[in-house]
Amino acid sequence: MTAAWALFLIDALSVSVGWPSALWIMGADFQRNWLQFLIFAGANLLCFYALGLYRRESIADGTKALGRIPTIVVIGVAAASMVTIILGWTLSLGLCLAAAISFTVCGALARLAFAVLRRHSLFRTRVLVIGAGKRAWDLVWILRTQGRHWQYDLTFVHEDGFGEIDPRLSADPTNRVIVASSNLLKVADRAHADEIVVAPDERRGMALKSLITCRAAGYPVSEYMTFLEKEVCRIDIKRLDLAWMLYSDGFRTGRISTSLKRIFDIVGSLLILIPVSPFLLLAMLAIWMGDRGAIFYRQERVTRGGRGFKILKLRTMRVNAEAGGAVWAAAKDNRITPIGEFLRRTRLDEVPQLLNVLKGDMSLVGPRPERPEFIEGLATSLPLYHERHAVKAGLTGWAQVNYPYGASLDDARSKLSYDLYYVKNYSIFLDLRIVMQTLRVVLWPGTGVR
Repeated sequence: MTAAWALFLIDALSVSVGWPSALWIMGADFQRNWLQFLIFAGANLLCFYALGLYRRESIADGTKALGRIPTIVVIGVAAASMVTIILGWTLSLGLCLAAAISFTVCGALARLAFAVLRRHSLFRTRVLVIGAGKRAWDLVWILRTQGRHWQYDLTFVHEDGFGEIDPRLSADPTNRVIVASSNLLKVADRAHADEIVVAPDERRGMALKSLITCRAAGYPVSEYMTFLEKEVCRIDIKRLDLAWMLYSDGFRTGRISTSLKRIFDIVGSLLILIPVSPFLLLAMLAIWMGDRGAIFYRQERVTRGGRGFKILKLRTMRVNAEAGGAVWAAAKDNRITPIGEFLRRTRLDEVPQLLNVLKGDMSLVGPRPERPEFIEGLATSLPLYHERHAVKAGLTGWAQVNYPYGASLDDARSKLSYDLYYVKNYSIFLDLRIVMQTLRVVLWPGTGVR
């Protein structure tokens, strides 16, 4: 069980005990209004997930997570209250206050309980790694910084034909390296392995019979790229194997999924655009009053199939900001106006792109559209860069909710690893997950990291 799932179950248990207790104390009629009370609990847990309380950085920094719980609970209570009003049920201020207090306390207690369990080294996953070279070291570093599980017990099996042992692995006493083991099944049994990962630097001459014996004995056996894709939800560009990319599962699209995505785009865009319109009008007025310049900014971008289109955004930079030519935007760009800084921080400058979505140039979810001036250079340096154009560009995307703001080649490489994962594993459920997590990035900028 992953740490995130364990924490979710503790949250659910805490809410299932604490919420009915709060209702009993306030004398609520649970039998008559059980569905309403269940909606409040469900909305709370959904917001816990959508706003990032089960992400790696929130699990690692419990203090920061505790500080966010009250805000998230207020959003959850507000969402449940809206559903209650729409359904025509009675809603009282006392119920909302009881829910806010109860869910905040439940969330805090759940994280304290989780911290106690974590100190006793629970939630470990045991992995037997074939190979102990540079690829194995990359695996260790990625798992420690981005893995879904909180802790990993790693055992490495190495043979002379795999190349040299990476000194960074052997220097760490927590890494157990076994050289030239003749009985791989016995090693897996002794290590109580949950999974075997094949990750040697040199695979020629590797004995497959022992791996087949482990597979027949019930041990899952994964190739390096497949294991990392599952664990960190991205594709490792640094060690990309084109043959693996070609033969692995994914890249499945059909008429039904395409139609569902288009319906999702239209309905979602209208649901966002209508309530946000008053704030959009105020933002437009503020831009015009700032320097009497143009309100909107149109720029050439690239979407599905390499087709160009004009993206529509609120102007956040001074007039003629690119008189000297196209330049990558930076996090603290001196071309950004004071009102533009606010619009970027709140993401209001992106709202007009919903018109691009309604028009069909973009989707709500997809790789962010890049400028044609930069694409050829990026495609020369980054393998499979053009493959991100297999789907429509998006208002938000998997890279945006998982990687912080950046404007360099290394940042583009990291974002491409998430974009390729999205293109390869697209589903309407992944789109819903990204849309929910986008709210977290809006509320807490800079949290787009795993």
